[in-house]
Amino acid sequence: MQISYACEPSPDTAANEDFVIAGPQFALVLDGATASGLPTGCVHSVAWFVQRLGAELAAFLLSHPDEPLPEVLRQAILRTRDLHPQCDLENPDSPSATVALLRIAADADRLDCLVLADSPIVVRTVDGHVEVHADDRIDHLPAYDRESVSRLRNAPGGFWVASARPEAAEQALTASHSLSRVRDVAALSDGIGRLVDRFGWSWPGLLDALGTDGPSHLVDAVRKHELDLAEGSFRGKRHDDATVLYAQFHPSSGGGTADTMAH
Repeated sequence: MQISYACEPSPDTAANEDFVIAGPQFALVLDGATASGLPTGCVHSVAWFVQRLGAELAAFLLSHPDEPLPEVLRQAILRTRDLHPQCDLENPDSPSATVALLRIAADADRLDCLVLADSPIVVRTVDGHVEVHADDRIDHLPAYDRESVSRLRNAPGGFWVASARPEAAEQALTASHSLSRVRDVAALSDGIGRLVDRFGWSWPGLLDALGTDGPSHLVDAVRKHELDLAEGSFRGKRHDDATVLYAQFHPSSGGGTADTMAH
């Protein structure tokens, strides 16, 4: 597997609330939820939380390579909780993050995927079929004012994120693919996903651009699109942290599977 990635903060902020890490058999992308302004009950920043959760995920993946991915996430949430017991971990607005996680099964020809909240994983097979693993529950809330979002976060009928509640791991979406059939994969935060959701790109086109020009090209492309937006023509933030991770297994040019990693 050959992996490359880019992870850049929003031009509007100095702190990057995204996180990316990769190992020989796994890779993950986290997107921290920017604080809404409501009390969080936590003395730590979103960036602090995302970095600790990412480190705990990586550590557990390395020490438990055969554990089901929801259990990996559950354990990482529990271990991250243990790092700040002085905080109010029952507060629904405690720092949180999306999760997009890939792992090559240790004893099988299988690529396992897990997504929680709106950081999708896009898989393309050797015959060109593209499958998007996405958790879109946040797109179907009855209201989006900050009090409603707070009430619906990690709640039945709402949406789920990795925060302080380990049961959120049970709500993650999972999928598996025959590794011998996978050509390439992307995992991305919604700061890159807006190329498709907001700016009209296609998922195959996004994968093609990653394979040809690399992850940094997509960050540059999304920044250009954002600057071209007219005021009042979009909902939410003009800019966002932007992270994309790209893994190639069977490059379209042919040849065997690469086993080196480049960042």
